[in-house]
Amino acid sequence: MSPNLRKSFMKNWFAVEATPIFAVMGVAVLGAGWYLTRLARGPTVIWTRDNPTPWNDIQPNEGTKLLTVNQHFEKSWERKKL
Repeated sequence: MSPNLRKSFMKNWFAVEATPIFAVMGVAVLGAGWYLTRLARGPTVIWTRDNPTPWNDIQPNEGTKLLTVNQHFEKSWERKKL
């Protein structure tokens, strides 16, 4: 690139005042990516292809909620780990 073209490009597409915005947005995107990766690797998430539809294995007499009010089930549903 010639010096004049580079100078014109930087003048039109880069402003020193926008540097903090780029920095904040970069930190926000990296933080969100890190947090989603952390959530995806958590102990409650199981990545397996053994049973692609686990909701079909739940019987009518099994409770799947952590807290049940005024409901009594014969047994509790458990997720099978890897």
